Amino acid sequence: MTDSSTPSPQTGGGALRKRWTPGWRVVLLLVLVAAVAGWWTLVPNEAAALSALKAQRSFLLHWYQTEPWQLRVSFFALYLLLATLAVPGIAVLTLAGGAVFGVGWGVLLVSFASSLGATLSFGLARYLLGDLLRARMGARLQAVRTRLEREGALYLLSLRLIPVVPFGAINLLFGLTDMRVQTFYAISQIGMLASTVVFVTAGQQLGSIDSVNDVLNVAVLGTLLALGLLSALMAPLSRWMLERHRQRTLLAPWRSQRPRQFDTNLVVIGAGAGGLVSAYIAAAAQAKVTLVEAHALGGDCLHYGCVPSKALIQSAKVAHQMRTAAEFGVNSSGSAPPAHRLDFPALMARIDRVIDSIAPHDSAERYTALGVDVVHGHAKIVNPWTVEVTGAGTSPQRIRTRSIVIASGAQAVVPDLPGLHETGFATSDTLWAQLRQWAALPRRIVVLGGGAMGCELGQAFARLGADVTLVESGARLLAREDLDVSALVQSILEADGVHVLTSHQALRCGCADGPGTEKTITLRSAETRLEQPVPFDLLVCAVGRRPRLTGFGLEDLGIATGHTVPTNAYLQTVFPTIFAAGDVAGPFQLTHAAAHQAWYATVNALFGDFRRFAADYRHLPSTTFVAPEVARVGLNEQEARAQGIRYEQTRFELADLDRALVEAGATAPAGFVKVLTVPGKDRILGVTIVAAQAGEMLSEYVLAMRHGLGLKAVLGTVHAYPTFSEANKYVAGAWQRAHTPQGLLRWAKAFHTWRRGNPS
Repeated sequence: MTDSSTPSPQTGGGALRKRWTPGWRVVLLLVLVAAVAGWWTLVPNEAAALSALKAQRSFLLHWYQTEPWQLRVSFFALYLLLATLAVPGIAVLTLAGGAVFGVGWGVLLVSFASSLGATLSFGLARYLLGDLLRARMGARLQAVRTRLEREGALYLLSLRLIPVVPFGAINLLFGLTDMRVQTFYAISQIGMLASTVVFVTAGQQLGSIDSVNDVLNVAVLGTLLALGLLSALMAPLSRWMLERHRQRTLLAPWRSQRPRQFDTNLVVIGAGAGGLVSAYIAAAAQAKVTLVEAHALGGDCLHYGCVPSKALIQSAKVAHQMRTAAEFGVNSSGSAPPAHRLDFPALMARIDRVIDSIAPHDSAERYTALGVDVVHGHAKIVNPWTVEVTGAGTSPQRIRTRSIVIASGAQAVVPDLPGLHETGFATSDTLWAQLRQWAALPRRIVVLGGGAMGCELGQAFARLGADVTLVESGARLLAREDLDVSALVQSILEADGVHVLTSHQALRCGCADGPGTEKTITLRSAETRLEQPVPFDLLVCAVGRRPRLTGFGLEDLGIATGHTVPTNAYLQTVFPTIFAAGDVAGPFQLTHAAAHQAWYATVNALFGDFRRFAADYRHLPSTTFVAPEVARVGLNEQEARAQGIRYEQTRFELADLDRALVEAGATAPAGFVKVLTVPGKDRILGVTIVAAQAGEMLSEYVLAMRHGLGLKAVLGTVHAYPTFSEANKYVAGAWQRAHTPQGLLRWAKAFHTWRRGNPS
C-alpha cells in the first residue's frame, strides 16, 4: 500500500511563477509562518482580541483626534497584513474600524484593506503555495473549478455575501483556479461590502458586544444569508440571460433563414452507436426525429470495430485453448497437442454471421417501427435549422428541424509513410474486407500501433498462428495505463508469440526486389538508431482514429473542424441548435461513451430551453480485450500523480484467487485488482483490473462509485464462490485489514485471553 502526492501541472500565472526561484519561495514562506506564529502568540483567540480592543479604545480615540492620518494609515497597513495572512482577530479589527473611525471612514478603510488583503492571499496561494495546496485540496479544488466553470464570477460573489464561509479558505481555493486577479479583486470588493457595513456599524456599540457572535444575531445573519441566497439564485438566472444573449448574437446572421415551421424536432446525422441512441431517445420522448445515414446502419462498431474484432478474438481464444489443451489433461494423441487446422474462410464466415445476427438490432426496419424517420443519403447542414440530404440517384431533400445532433463517427488515421500506398495496407475500416479475400490467414503480419486496437489484433492473429510483429513508437504498450499494466500485457503478448518492438519508428515501406516481390517495412530503434527491414504479407495500421467531420457543411457555418467539434458541457456546439455526440465530440472513442453522450445531447437538444444536463464522465469504464482483459474506471496511478491527487493503493493478485487457479493451465494466473482510495478512507478514486473477466468484474466498482459506495460496501456484499468477482471482495478485505485500529485489536486479544481464564 503506497501513498502518492505528486503535484499536478501548474494552473494560471505561469510566467510570474517562473520568476520565483525555490530559494526565495522558501525564505518568504518562512517569513509568513513566523508572522502567523507571532500573531497567534500575541492574539491567541478573538475573545482576547476583543477584550484588548475595549481596554485600549480610549487611547485609540485620543490618537485619532491628534493624528488622524497616522492612525488611518497604520490601521490600513495592519488590516492589510492580517487579511493577507487570514489570521484570527480580523473580525475584531473590523469592529475597531467602526469603534474608532465611525461608519464612513471605517467602511472605506476596512473595505479596501480586506479586498486587497484577500487578493494578496489569492496571489500567495497561486504563486507561492500552489504545489502544496493542490496536493492537499484535490477533490475540493476540482469542485470549485467545476462550479466556477459553470457559474463564473457569480459563484465567488455568492460565497462573499455569506460571512459564515471562511474568508481565508475562499482566497486559497480561488487562487488555485484560472480566475483573473482583477476579477477576484472586483468581486471581493463588491461581495464583502454588506458584511463590512454590518460589522463596522456594530463596532460603534462596542461596549455592548461581548463576543463576535453578538454581531451576527439572528436578524443580521438572516439578512446576509438572504443576500447570499439571492446571489445563488441570480447565478443561474444571469447565466440563462447571458446564454440567451450569446445565442441570439450567434444566430443573428442566420435569422432570416430560420423557418417559421419545422418538418421535425431533431435530425440525427450518423447511425452509429451515438446516432442510434440519440434517435431512440428522441422517439421515446415522442419527438419527431429523422435519422440520416449514408452507408449501413450500425456504424463502425457493428461493421468494422467492436463486433468483428471481438468475434475474431473469440476464435483466437478457442485456438489457444486447443493448443494448450494438454495442460488441462485433454490430449487424445499422447504427448503432442491435439491436431487442429485453421479453416480461415470458415472463420471469416463466422464473423459475418455474428455481424448479421446483431444487425437487426440496428436496422432501419426496427427504428422505423419505433417511430424514427430513417433517410439514406449524405447529410449537409445548410444553416442552423436546415439539413440537406442527397441520396444515390435522387435530388437533394431539405429537412427543416429545430435541432441537429452530429454523430458521424470516426475514420482510421493513415500514417504519412513513404511507400505505404504502393505496398498496400489495412486499417480498422478496411481490414475485414481485405481478410475476406484471403484463402488462408496471412503468414506474416505487422501491426503498427501499441494501443488497445493494436494489442487486441496482434494477440488474436498470433494465437491463430500468424507471425506477428507489433510496432509501437512509444516506450511502452497501452501508454494510458499504469506501468505495471503495460509491462504485464507486453509479457503476455510475447508469451503468445507476438514480437513486440517498442520505441521503434516506422520509416518507409517497399518491395525488396522491385514491384511484386516481398514487401518490407523499415523500422528504426530509438535506442540504437539502427534500421531493420521487417517482411510482411499484411500490414495493419492501428495508429488511431480521427473524427469524421468533413463534408457536413460545418466549415461553411464557421464550426471548427480540428481534432473534434468544440462543444460545451451540454454537448452544444457554438450554435445553440447544433449538438455533437460520440467520436466527433470526444474525448473518448468508445461505443458506450458515444451512447452516454447521445443521451445528454438529445435531451438538451429537445428540452434545453427549460432544463439542461451537463455530461458526466466521472464513472466511465473502459476495457481492452486482450487476454487477460484490462478494465478501468476512474483514476489510475499515473493520472492521480499528474493531477496531484493523494491516494492509497490496495492490490490483490489473481494468483491467490481460487477461480483463477481453477482455470489456469501450467502457469500461474496473471493479473490483479488495484484500487485507489482517498488516504485513510474507503472512498474509491479508481480501479484497474487485469483478469480474464476484467470487464465484467469492473461493473461492481462502476456501480459503487456511481452511488457513492466505498470498499466497505463491497466487502459487505456476498459474492458467489468460486467466481472472479470474489477478487473484488478480497481487495476490499485487504483494505479493511490495513485500516483496522491496532489498539482495538490489542484490546480484543486481551479480552479473549481474559475469557479463557489464561493470565498469559
